[in-house]
Amino acid sequence: MVAMGNVFDLSTVAKRFRFVAVLEAISWIFLIVGMVFKRLPEPVLWPVKVFGMTHGIIFVLFVITAIVAARKLGWNAKTIVLALLSSIPPFCTVLFEVWAVRAGRLGELSNTVSTDSEAPASVTS
Repeated sequence: MVAMGNVFDLSTVAKRFRFVAVLEAISWIFLIVGMVFKRLPEPVLWPVKVFGMTHGIIFVLFVITAIVAARKLGWNAKTIVLALLSSIPPFCTVLFEVWAVRAGRLGELSNTVSTDSEAPASVTS
């Protein structure tokens, strides 16, 4: 299991990418809640306007952050396309981020993954 560490540490491109990916997923939650309010028998429209605009801004921020990360971290075309496509379905930015860490695509975040390939020796009596 990968430790998240300090989520607000934005000192590197990989950490900024992780932060914006999680932020984009959270904005999806609020947008879906707003859409539920819109469908109530007595609709409340302000949540859709507020959360929709917020989600749109974070979506654009994610795309820009993904492009910057791709350039700085040397992603291949497949990784870039997956990153950009992950911004479309709800919550897929976090799935992409987890995959990118495991696949070694997020620089120092990927280097902190422990490879416990050695099983502990069993005790025999």
